[in-house]
Amino acid sequence: MKKIIFGFLIVTSGVFAQQAEVQFRQAVKLKNESRFEESLVIFQQLLKADSSKIEYVYNTSFLYSKLGNRQHEESARQNYFLKAEYLARKAIAIDPNNAEGHYTYALALGRINENASSKQKIANAKLIKGECETGLRLNPKHSGLYHILGRWHRTIAGFNFVEKGMINAFFGGVPEGGSYKDAIDCFSKAVLLEPGYMLHKFELAQTYYERGEGDDNILCKVWCKKVLEMVPVDSDDSLTLEKTRNLLAKVE
Repeated sequence: MKKIIFGFLIVTSGVFAQQAEVQFRQAVKLKNESRFEESLVIFQQLLKADSSKIEYVYNTSFLYSKLGNRQHEESARQNYFLKAEYLARKAIAIDPNNAEGHYTYALALGRINENASSKQKIANAKLIKGECETGLRLNPKHSGLYHILGRWHRTIAGFNFVEKGMINAFFGGVPEGGSYKDAIDCFSKAVLLEPGYMLHKFELAQTYYERGEGDDNILCKVWCKKVLEMVPVDSDDSLTLEKTRNLLAKVE
């Protein structure tokens, strides 16, 4: 009797594992198609069944970060971002040598910082940079990490006099790096690694505009037009197109 039960458990376990693998592949497919809401539902189910599997954890974190921007209420947005942060930290705890955990942690912190106070932005600055650099050591071809690092450099470069004073007061100086040139280098690498992702090109155009030196307005126009040649695949792309048109209008 014990053998039969034991054998039944093995078969049952195998069936569950196969079902989970099918669900995982479907969730990844939906994610890659930017069908984030549908993907999140499946990943939430997978995570509930097995919260120790790192692929479930960091993918769910990523989806919370992406979908947080689609929430209309600020409290809901921050709730999504905080869930993304928690799961990313958990992914790093499961395997600190997996670049995706560091990427999703930096992504979540970046999302939280978008509407944060200057003090919180500054407090998270070194942490975001450190996570990006760790992730890139583990995976030097991770376009998402270059994108976040590019935004980090641009943010630091754009700090005003008051914010720089706060950095000096709380941290003893501006974190190493933080120039428009570094930001442009990072976004350029992201474009090379993932040319089909519209937001990399927009952020490159935005960085040229913000620096505003020499031929930067011309380069901003060039990259804006490259963005406008692309076909949107989701609502995020549609928003990027709108932002690109607004940016182009400023330099024409």
